[in-house]
Amino acid sequence: MRYIIYGAGAVGGSIGGRLFEAGHDVLLIARGPHLEAIQRDGLLLRTPDSEIKTRVPALGHPSEVQWGSEDVVVLTVKSQDTAAALNDLATAAGEVPVVCAQNGVANERMALRRFSSVYAMMVMLPATHLAPGEVVMNASPVGGLLDIGCYPEGADSMCEWITRDVSEAWLEARVDHRVMRMKYGKLLENLANAVQALCGLEAAAGTLVRAVRAEGIAVLQAGPAACGVGDEAAADRGPGARRLDVAEPGSPCGQRRDGLPQRRDCSARGASRRAHTVQPPPATADGRSGAAEAPAGVVHDRRIDGASEGRRVDIALR
Repeated sequence: MRYIIYGAGAVGGSIGGRLFEAGHDVLLIARGPHLEAIQRDGLLLRTPDSEIKTRVPALGHPSEVQWGSEDVVVLTVKSQDTAAALNDLATAAGEVPVVCAQNGVANERMALRRFSSVYAMMVMLPATHLAPGEVVMNASPVGGLLDIGCYPEGADSMCEWITRDVSEAWLEARVDHRVMRMKYGKLLENLANAVQALCGLEAAAGTLVRAVRAEGIAVLQAGPAACGVGDEAAADRGPGARRLDVAEPGSPCGQRRDGLPQRRDCSARGASRRAHTVQPPPATADGRSGAAEAPAGVVHDRRIDGASEGRRVDIALR
């Protein structure tokens, strides 16, 4: 199987570079100075432990690819570019399996209008792309968590195959028959990003973040989003929950302002717990919805140890 990574930025470059390094057949689709640098010098993949220069092949457009029956597309463009990318892909490749390794929950639906085999991938991969030809992965030794399932639900042999290949490439993956639940859970977690950008990382445990997240939950409950209720996440709360060891800033799993490492539950199961524990907001005394309050079953508090200046702060999202 050949992996066509459509969008070789932070996430796409990380996945493609790691797969190529592990010996898999990979082709990147990139653009501009980044494409020129990869074609000229190769892709430089920086991790907390190493710097790897890979001579992964790269092209600038789907029309330049010699498509084959064993190709699978991993779509990693930004959501605002998805429609145009899918149109170009359909014109150039015809029918091809498409894996949406993107944030957001609308990309798979757009892909399904054009392709019959569409897969959703939950991406927990802290990385940055700031310089042409370079991608920085911030977690080690496992670079990211990439869980996959069919869209809208289910799993097949392609999921198993991709999971096996990804797990050989210094990443971690599992098959999830209802992976979209986890992607909705990540949306809830990402609501804190704007607050943290304005108020600092310490705001993650604040009242404003709790209110924003509660409002997000209320919005999901008002629509057809496949978010679980009650105690369905009990199996994900144990010691087997996966974590990423993030060594560099520049992601939601970054560092404190004093430079000390900050641990957060940057894991697929962490997002899954938040997606699975949605319950209706408790009503107020006058019968109105209590959307501004934290719904029952959604725990927003943080355990903070050693919070004085200059000491490590261990934040666990529960």
